[in-house]
Amino acid sequence: MVTLFGQQYTRWELLRYVGDVSQVGGVELKTMENGPQRGVRTADFYTGSGLRFAVLIDRGMDIGPAEWGGRPLAWRSPVGAVHPAYYDPIGLGWLRSFAGGLMVGCGLDNVGLPCTDAGEELSLHGRLSHIPAELISCGGDWRGDEYEMWVEGEVRHYKVFSANLVLRRRISTTLGSDVLSIVDTIANAGTEDAPFQILYHCNFGYPVVSAETELWLDAVHSVPRDEVAAAGFTQHTRFQPPTPGYAEQVFYHHPHADEAGYALVALVNPALHFGAYVRFRMAELPHLVQWKMMGEGTYVVGLEPANCWVQGRAHDRQQGVLQFLAPGERVSTHLQIGVLPDQAAIEAMAASHA
Repeated sequence: MVTLFGQQYTRWELLRYVGDVSQVGGVELKTMENGPQRGVRTADFYTGSGLRFAVLIDRGMDIGPAEWGGRPLAWRSPVGAVHPAYYDPIGLGWLRSFAGGLMVGCGLDNVGLPCTDAGEELSLHGRLSHIPAELISCGGDWRGDEYEMWVEGEVRHYKVFSANLVLRRRISTTLGSDVLSIVDTIANAGTEDAPFQILYHCNFGYPVVSAETELWLDAVHSVPRDEVAAAGFTQHTRFQPPTPGYAEQVFYHHPHADEAGYALVALVNPALHFGAYVRFRMAELPHLVQWKMMGEGTYVVGLEPANCWVQGRAHDRQQGVLQFLAPGERVSTHLQIGVLPDQAAIEAMAASHA
């Protein structure tokens, strides 16, 4: 059944009211045409519930702008969805084209700090977000009385004399839904074991994040990344107004998993009866990184499921925790990003995780 505008419909009941499903929801392919974003293809989704988001096909299938009912969900940086041709891989150059948006993919060769590992120089957060995807399919179709919308593409992370990793990403949602799903399959198409790191940089901004917002997280344990974060550790679940000169704080969490093996983390703004959440399968993504940045303009909270930490690949190798894929091996990750559009949704989540 499809729920729209407070009513439930079967497929044929809904089609009595609309000439085409695109009247109430769908996905459209577009291309940006101005400034440094020129040439970036997007798949723009609207579910009819109020949820809208854009998948940036030429930015590794990141998710850019997102909103619910006109309220923005994601923090966006001033650079915008810069075309990957402008990527600067040197040092912290990744930040010159960090668009923000609802989800930025980090990896597949490195996550976190730039480093040199096994003789290879690796940039901040890797190249994944700056590789155009090969579009495989994009569309919508009925599955019984449910209407699914999707985009699917493939990103090849390859270097001669090095690893050959292939990521196939499917982003989908359904008509009337407040939730989107990301399913990635990462395969080693090379002939040698390949190091493999991935992090989903989910960036929530105002008004999801404000001085009234609370972080909801049931963690087995949590630790600050460094001394700066340690100073703010007792306040990692609460947030401040935009603060001049704020130094970012990063916290590492190991959440509890539910019976299905999924962890849940949410940001709830009780003043607006509004929030958002990330749900992910911990078998493949056992870590949650929290990025707390309360600066002026850069006012954002990152909730970042990952298979690694953010000190860089060389650090993970030294610690003996670096993950590898054998030739022909593949792994699938599962992630959902959802909206809590009202008090009823917030209370339902609180009750289900009491």
